[in-house]
Amino acid sequence: MSSDSLPPLPQNRIVLGCGQVAVDFLATVASFPNPDDKIRSTSLKVQGGGNAGNASTCAARLGLNPRLISKVSNDSHGKGILEELEADGVDTSFFIVSEKGNSSFTYVIVDSQTKTRTCIHTPGYPPLIPEELSLSSLLSALDGVNMVYFDGRHHETALVVAKEAARKNIPILVEAEREREGLDDLLDFATYAICSAKFPQAWTEAPSFSSALISMLLRLPKLKFVIVTLGEEGCIMLERSVNGGSDAEEMDVQCLLESLKLIKDDSKTIPTCISSVETKLSADGIGTITGQLFVGTAEKIPPSELVDTTGAGDAFIGAVLYALCAGMPPEKMLPFAAQVAATGCRALGARTGLPLRTDPRLVSFL
Repeated sequence: MSSDSLPPLPQNRIVLGCGQVAVDFLATVASFPNPDDKIRSTSLKVQGGGNAGNASTCAARLGLNPRLISKVSNDSHGKGILEELEADGVDTSFFIVSEKGNSSFTYVIVDSQTKTRTCIHTPGYPPLIPEELSLSSLLSALDGVNMVYFDGRHHETALVVAKEAARKNIPILVEAEREREGLDDLLDFATYAICSAKFPQAWTEAPSFSSALISMLLRLPKLKFVIVTLGEEGCIMLERSVNGGSDAEEMDVQCLLESLKLIKDDSKTIPTCISSVETKLSADGIGTITGQLFVGTAEKIPPSELVDTTGAGDAFIGAVLYALCAGMPPEKMLPFAAQVAATGCRALGARTGLPLRTDPRLVSFL
């Protein structure tokens, strides 16, 4: 499909990210080594990484205009990080560049046998602190922004940005990969949350996955929806009802989730989404939320095409940023984000396979 026949880009497409950037050293091996082994890599790639850097790159390739607040050192890694982001259309003018220390880097071992990756991360030093981001820079970074995204890193600076974004009524998306220092404070400002599979129960201490989703929406009254990514199993989303739906029927959230899983079509290879009607969702000992439950599937990637899952979650988030700016409903957003993530898994590294908006694999989802 030509760019002329695609839907128009979102009018409000400036997004601001705040979080981690890094250099990834990706080595593919036939199988993961045993202790004290010496093995050879089958391929090697060096490219930019970090959750916020990857998600921003994805958003840029889809047609958004991302800005990014982060920190690098004035070393070869830092220079490479900035050059790569700028080449993809990410605005790095709000970066802090330190004359001392080191930029973040990660060794990534990609196991061709199990199709898994193992990451060994070295954080950047010195870390980003709020005093390094002046008020004038912060206000410039937020000027005209449609959405702000946090990956949970640089939590003190992120909180300063979140408070100002909330004051300006700018929607906030928070990634909750795992429990981190300062993440609770960030979540208090979240309009949207995207979590890893284990986070909701770990954070809420709820007895089940589904009741943890109810607990998150009850604990975070500003939260409109929470999405939990489940890798090849797809994703689950719970969206709060805008109108309250006082006349809606009450259902146990776990029973509803199981019923949706039973009717999803596992024969389809492309991502799909099924949803409940708007209803009162209850969880014993937790409470009740009026809203809708969505079950999204992932693309069934042929084993011969699956290369590397590094950064798949970041790609999913980048696509959700685009979908929210474009006003996509959840039934369209979840399959679109899953397709973007799956497309990226067909190449080595978090960014190599990230699709452009004109990619043929995305046509039917746009």
